[in-house]
Amino acid sequence: MAEFAEEQLRTATEVDGVEVIGALSPSRANDFKTCALKYRLRMVDRLTEAPSVDALRGTVVHKVLEDLFDLPAIERTIDRAEQMLPTAWAGIRELEPEVDGAFAADAATTFDSWLESCRTVLRRYFDLEDPQRLEPADRELYVETLLDSRLLLRGVIDRIDVAPDGAIRVVDYKTSRAPGPGFEAHALFQMRFYALVIWRTRGVVPAMLRLIYLGDGTTVSYVPDEHDLSATERQLEAVWRAIALANQTGEWLPRRSAVCSWCSFQDLCPEFGGTPPALPERNPAEHTPVST
Repeated sequence: MAEFAEEQLRTATEVDGVEVIGALSPSRANDFKTCALKYRLRMVDRLTEAPSVDALRGTVVHKVLEDLFDLPAIERTIDRAEQMLPTAWAGIRELEPEVDGAFAADAATTFDSWLESCRTVLRRYFDLEDPQRLEPADRELYVETLLDSRLLLRGVIDRIDVAPDGAIRVVDYKTSRAPGPGFEAHALFQMRFYALVIWRTRGVVPAMLRLIYLGDGTTVSYVPDEHDLSATERQLEAVWRAIALANQTGEWLPRRSAVCSWCSFQDLCPEFGGTPPALPERNPAEHTPVST
């Protein structure tokens, strides 16, 4: 799921009126697992982050792939997808005018070269799937479920396919390259998260989870089972307990790793000689921060 879409999750839910202990999306859960300080700066301090050209590429391509299936099957062609790029970009600029600043901040990328990279990614999609032969059941679908622990899980799934026999396939587009050895777990965690929500809401374990990496034209498929998803549920509850403890103690510890090179908070991170802002004052009786 595109980050842009996930950050605009609706707040009114079907569990309104139920006192939840908190809420997690796959991105925010992964933030905390990767680096507690990163989670804090995003969710407690609510610091703004300038959009990167890579993130914008993901957002625009996701929008085109969503809208492509509104067309009659015969019109779902490479040329038509490329023609949809300017409209998708205009819609994003209308919602978030500051996105233009991404190109000013990245001197190595011009708008024209970025737009060409969007076309390249879209062409690669057509090497992996034939959209004329697909009729997704849902696209950019908001999903949520309330666990017995009263932890709310929520997110937006790029695409759900349902076979004639009712089998469900969950599909997620990534405009990056497939992760190298040792980094697959991060992406599969997101897919297990979505599968858990579907299982809890529909009573059916998805038959297939598929990641489509448009950066290098590869796919990763995984078949979950109830054991996997029960373990994922326990893991998410453990993540939330750790978030609650960090909130109580104020110890949001940084964790240095290979993904630090993509972090926009390096200037505030002690691992890179920075100093985080003072924690916001809060009433001790307040609940732990609710994640999106």
